[in-house]
Amino acid sequence: MNIVFLTENFPPETNAAATRVYERALYWVKAGHRVTILTSAPNFPQGRLFDGWQNRWRQVQDVDGMRVVRVKTYISANEGFAKRTLDFVSFMITAYGAGLFESRPDVIVATSPQFFAAIGGWALAATRRVPFIFELGDLWPRSITAVGAMRESPVIRALEAVELFLYRRSAAVVALTHAFKADLVRRAIPPEKIAVVINGVDLPRYAPRPRDTELARQWGLEGKFVLGYVGTHGMAHGLINVLDAAEMLRDDDRIRFLFVGAGAERQMLMDEAARRNLPNVVFQGMQPKEMMPRIWSLCDIALVHLKDDPAFAEVIPSKIFEAMGMGLPLLLVAPEGEASRIIQSDRAGLWVPAAWPQQLADAARQLLDDSALRTALAEASKTAANSHSRAYQAQRFLDVMELAVAGASRDRAGFIDS
Repeated sequence: MNIVFLTENFPPETNAAATRVYERALYWVKAGHRVTILTSAPNFPQGRLFDGWQNRWRQVQDVDGMRVVRVKTYISANEGFAKRTLDFVSFMITAYGAGLFESRPDVIVATSPQFFAAIGGWALAATRRVPFIFELGDLWPRSITAVGAMRESPVIRALEAVELFLYRRSAAVVALTHAFKADLVRRAIPPEKIAVVINGVDLPRYAPRPRDTELARQWGLEGKFVLGYVGTHGMAHGLINVLDAAEMLRDDDRIRFLFVGAGAERQMLMDEAARRNLPNVVFQGMQPKEMMPRIWSLCDIALVHLKDDPAFAEVIPSKIFEAMGMGLPLLLVAPEGEASRIIQSDRAGLWVPAAWPQQLADAARQLLDDSALRTALAEASKTAANSHSRAYQAQRFLDVMELAVAGASRDRAGFIDS
């Protein structure tokens, strides 16, 4: 097949969408398919071009067998609704334009949460008269109201109408969680066109390894019990709760909370940690993807954190699976939902309800003091990684695309749900 995939984020960016698209596409290329990625110049989440890159109208490169076409966009930091929307809309327009000049694909896919990318993907598929597949990574625009960026309004309702239009006009919807599928079915989207292909981990890249002593020394973590949060520091994550827990544990010099990444709330968190004079919190900036195994090796516990809002009960953070691949126990702080069910059914870690810093502090101390518990959780975590492999998920997604191209009418969801 000739696959065209629209995603505003792609390596060297390191957020969940960029990693997911890249790692799955590697397997499609390996299987003999042609993959073209329409994306932007790397700038997320700071809203600044990465060193060595230019924001040009068209840049074409080969990345591990993929044809990557980068288009010009309005670049904005990951904060502020109006500027971010202009960023999104600019990518929708320029990616659509670039797609018109690519060889005719067999299928076009676009991924959210960048919802306007899906509009561009649908329009391009309609113009080229090929099937369109909507990968649903987030229930946007609902997540806008969940993080407080906008209130319910006629604008939000208009965006939701467009959202439903895209679901109905797609040949298939690939949802990252079962809860997303249930939400769409409640809104009258036919269940037979919705496939669930959850996130996963590329096991060849992630495996248990000894602590990186050089990096531990550089970051002041030698001899410390490290709870690591690795990823975007955004409005959806509610990370102030971690600082509240760290303040409760400030007198226990054995513990360190490690934050690695960037995002809209990172500076606020750093300022607040400095204001409180927290000795047990360490911040490091965004790191290249190839550094992730080294960084995870510093962690005794993988901390996964989401804001206390019902919308995030439906989210499965991708860092869960990376941590499993590394054989790390997990400490999930989130609303009860799909992620907590995975952690508990796999016995891979502890779950704490969101926005309860005392329970987070208690769980951290329990994991520190109970080595037998940590060992049991680590073993279960590593075992569970095998059932969440990126290779398996890539094949399931490929099944959806092949069915869409073939125009199959049977129940796709029952065939490829994972």
